[in-house]
Amino acid sequence: MSVARLQALGYGACALAGALWGTGFYFGKIALAEMSPNHMVLWRFIFACVVLAPFALTHRERLAAKEWRTLLIASFLGIPVQFLVQFYGLSLTTVSHASLMVGTMPVILGVGATVFTKERLDRIGWLALIGSTAGVSLIVLGGTHATSKQGPSLLGDMLIVCALVISLGWILLNKHLMEKHSPTLVTAYGVLSGTVMMAAYVLAVSGPPPVHGVSAKAWVALAASGVLCTACTTMRWNGGIHRVPASRAAVFLNIEPMLGSYLGVQLLGDRLGPFAWVGGGLILAAAVTLTTRPAQVIAEGLLE
Repeated sequence: MSVARLQALGYGACALAGALWGTGFYFGKIALAEMSPNHMVLWRFIFACVVLAPFALTHRERLAAKEWRTLLIASFLGIPVQFLVQFYGLSLTTVSHASLMVGTMPVILGVGATVFTKERLDRIGWLALIGSTAGVSLIVLGGTHATSKQGPSLLGDMLIVCALVISLGWILLNKHLMEKHSPTLVTAYGVLSGTVMMAAYVLAVSGPPPVHGVSAKAWVALAASGVLCTACTTMRWNGGIHRVPASRAAVFLNIEPMLGSYLGVQLLGDRLGPFAWVGGGLILAAAVTLTTRPAQVIAEGLLE
């Protein structure tokens, strides 16, 4: 398969992951009405494990002791630490502000990929990432927000950004592991081990998650969060960045706050204004710019 074809598949996988991630806050909001953030996140990953467990059983590859350490560190950062910090931050701020903070992730990932790996973006690449993030800001800030008792807070916003910085380690460590192992194995082993760590913490701090008294609506939201927003997205994202540079794939992360903010304002009765059209145009232009230019960095083993 040609390099161009592989890259197209990689970009498509990252775009799908970004779109599915964008529904996470919406489904999470439904479940949070009936349970604590700790229990909601744990149920989300339990449903994800149901989907990924068969892949772990059928994709058995030998990992060296050093690789196991890397996998466990990545899982610890990417699942219990990132998600618990993120949803605690969400409980202290508004959905619109949380979505805006998530819009900074492409720049964080672009910087991380250039600092910690051999990837490089030229001036046009950086302008595309910044323009994409500016588009997200216009979409979120262009809405007319409904009045609520819980307003935005600096602590909540900063916790969201902190969770994004933590997720950078998860993404880059996974990309390093995928240089020698399949994205399917890294995803399945990573989510399963991370869920075990999360379960140990949540059970010790908050006790067993609720089973009785949870509505069918909440169960559907939890299942959707686990299957669509976790299992499918992580599999697609890891498969995508296995084929394309992480710094270029970063632009597709802006689909998450774009869609998430839209669902959020719809859920809260807000309205998107004309800035949304400008913001959407910036995001689309950035995506086209990054995905149609010749690749500067080709992942090792891409043609194998």
